[in-house]
Formats: sequence, C-alpha cells, structure tokens
Amino acid sequence: MEVYKRIIEIMDANLIFCLIPIILTLMIVERFFKNRFETRKALRLICWIIIIYTIVTFTFYFIGMAINPEEYAFINRATGPYAWAYWLMLLSALILPLTLRIKKLASKFWYVLLVAFAMKIGMYFERFTLMVTSFHRNYLPKNGNTESINLFAFGIGMTFLQGVIITVLTLGIFQLIKKKKSSHNNV
Repeated sequence: MEVYKRIIEIMDANLIFCLIPIILTLMIVERFFKNRFETRKALRLICWIIIIYTIVTFTFYFIGMAINPEEYAFINRATGPYAWAYWLMLLSALILPLTLRIKKLASKFWYVLLVAFAMKIGMYFERFTLMVTSFHRNYLPKNGNTESINLFAFGIGMTFLQGVIITVLTLGIFQLIKKKKSSHNNV
C-alpha cells in the first residue's frame, strides 16, 4: 500500500496539481493558433488522465477504508459539523471527473477546467487557509510574513511553469505524430 500511496503522491505533485495551468495553456494555444496544434487531442488526453486518476485514487481510498477504517475516519467526517463540506469535496472529486466520459462535456475547455479545480478543491482551500492565516499573525514583526508570501508565490509560479512545460511537450508529441502520419501517408 505504501508504494501505491507514493505513486499517487508523485502523480499529484507532477501532473494533477498542474492541471489548471495545463488547461489554461491549451486554451491560450487554441485561441491564438486556431487549428495549428492538436489542442483537442491534448484536451482529450487530459480528460482520460483525470478519469484514470479518479478511478485509481478512489480504489486506493476504498481499499484503505476496508483494511484500516480508523485511519480514514470516514464516519466522523461524513457526519460531523462540516459534513456538507466533506460530501461536497468527496462528490466533486469522485462524480464530477467521471462526467468527462461524456464527449460533449469533455470537449469544452471551461468544463474540464471546472472539473480540474473541483477535483482538488480541498487542497486549494487548505492552501488558501494557510496563506490567510500567515497574513494575520499578530505576534510577528511588521515584515515577518514576507517569507511565506514569497514561498507561496514561488510555489504557484513553479506549478504554472510545470504546467506550461507539460503542455508544450504534449503538443509537441502530438505534432510529431501528426507529421509522421502525414509523411507516411505521402509515401
């Protein structure tokens, strides 16, 4: 189970957290270079990555709940004072990504962007809470929280840069495949 958990963490850090910048970059490329790049195929690939990731993580989650239920504390979270928030996060991470199986929805950039955001809304809320609480520390000196702001901005910048690089590499691979198919068909 630990290897499986580590694989999910690596996928999170290197691909899933970068979904929003990837989709935004695809939207920009589609807008400025109409029909020049294979943006629709890249978006479809992103949709399938989201679907597969959802199935894999929730399989891991349900197996973990069956094997070690006290570690996951599902009952306490699902019935406690913040049950509505827990159910919202759970359903938006489980049901919403599976709607990408519908081709009409999966072909819309804005919908895929909404799904990518909703998948990790708990993580985004956690980071937002950490950032806001670091702004409002009364016991720090006047400029005591500039380090956390700089670190937070650096993290966002690196995530966006990683997303842009992944998008460029994906579009480059699709372009090479397209070029190879067209040269193969001409021969």
